Amino acid sequence: MAKQPRIGDAVLSYSAALVLEAMAQGHRHGFEIMRATRLPSGSVYPLLRRLEAAGLVESRWERVAEAHDEGRPQRRYYSPTAEGRAALRQARERLIAQQSLFLRPRHGVTGGPREP
Repeated sequence: MAKQPRIGDAVLSYSAALVLEAMAQGHRHGFEIMRATRLPSGSVYPLLRRLEAAGLVESRWERVAEAHDEGRPQRRYYSPTAEGRAALRQARERLIAQQSLFLRPRHGVTGGPREP
């Protein structure tokens, strides 16, 4: 069985996988990642710090002059590392396997709410 992607002692969460996927699709700074994932800043920024501490993401600050020229605060750009890309591949496989649960027919299911 493949090793599960981890942040510290925890398996890569759905939210962390979303953040990595957003980066893989070209969203590189916090606001872009928040917009792509629809996660709040209180989730995205702590996740980015944990992903970086775990070696799954690396970051760099843009040049001050670039931000100044555009009249905005300096941005920190994030990108997945090789380990982060591998973790994302594993998370995608896990998500596909989990999605199949929702696609199965619901014959003989008892104890839950009934669908019309």
